[in-house]
Order: sequence, then C-alpha cells, then structure tokens
Amino acid sequence: MTDMLTLLSVSISIGDKPLISGLNLAVEPGTVATVMGPSGSGKSTLIAFIGGHLEPAFKATGSVLIGNRDVTALPPERRAVGILFQDDLLFPHLSVGANLAFGLARSVAGPEARRARIAEALAEAGLSGFENRDPATLSGGQRARVALMRTLLAAPKALLLDEPFSKLDSNLRREFRRFVFDRAAAKRLPVLLVTHDLGDARAAGGQVLNLGSCRRE
Repeated sequence: MTDMLTLLSVSISIGDKPLISGLNLAVEPGTVATVMGPSGSGKSTLIAFIGGHLEPAFKATGSVLIGNRDVTALPPERRAVGILFQDDLLFPHLSVGANLAFGLARSVAGPEARRARIAEALAEAGLSGFENRDPATLSGGQRARVALMRTLLAAPKALLLDEPFSKLDSNLRREFRRFVFDRAAAKRLPVLLVTHDLGDARAAGGQVLNLGSCRRE
C-alpha cells in the first residue's frame, strides 16, 4: 500500500522572521513535488520539519501526514521518511555492504535474507559484487547510488531530496537524477525535492512550489 505525503497549514519561523506561512501541499505516490526558492527561504528547513530534525531555534506549526497517519509529533525514526542530502554520508569505516546493512529494515530478518536483500539492491544500482568494497574507492556517482539504496532499504513511505544532485557534474547529475526518480516511481513513493536548479524541477515533472513567491508553477 502506498500513501500520499500531505502538509497541512505548515508555518515555520525563526525569531521574528517568518520563513513559511500556511503551506498546504499534497504529493501523490510515485510523483515528485519540487520546492524552489533563494537561499534562506526555508527550503531545507521544510525538509528538516518533515523529517523530524528541525532545530529548536525554529518555531513550527502545522501537520505532516503520510497517508492518514499524522507523524508530526513522532521522532524521526518512527516517521518512515527517507532523506537524501547533498553529501552521500556513507560511513567511511564500513564496507559498502555494511553501509547498506545499516539502513536495512528490521522486517528483513536473518543473515541470509539480509545478504540477499543487499545483493539485490547493489544489482539494482549496477554495483553487483561491491559488498566488500571500501566506499573511498567508489566514484562520486557510485557513492550517490549506494546512498540512495541505503535510504530505500529502510523501506520509507516518503522520500525527501535535499539538493542531492547539486555536487555532481552535468552528465552525472542527469544520470543520477533519472535513477532516483525512476526508483521512487517504481516504489510508488511520494517525493519532495528541494533544489536551486530549474533543470531538476523540469526533470521531476510534477508540481513546483516557489517559496520566494509562495505560488505554484
């Protein structure tokens, strides 16, 4: 079963400065909604609010729903929300396989089942046989794909993308962007993308919200 990601009357401020006011947004399963806007407009802050990582300095009101489940008051680990950042955040002291195992959902029980699921994820990413590789030996594109698969192995019900393509060159950016969107669509995940790049928004193909102007495009 797949669920919609819904934001209801979300307002976020820091001190006396409002960043987001009364935001309502519904992201259907298998689609990507894009949030754009200048630096300081609240894009990454919105990601943090949805994921449950908002710093105490910010004041936020409103609700985050996944399907009919209100996750606003839940800790991050209970929200079933996956997040992909600018940096791949792979653990340098762990092998590629161990990095993936770290994200693996608890529902995958037993060493054989876990090894099989990791091998399946690597094959899906075009990295079969990379279980014992040191992350430092991977290319930027390979690291990015491992980071995505680790996020997806946790079986999230929604996916947040905080400018994960921004540090890649143009060719690799297009390739990885398509890989991410295709994986999310195949799993029927609602996706919220934060980006400065209009090309990302066009490739996403869904609704676009500009926090700078507070209008949908």
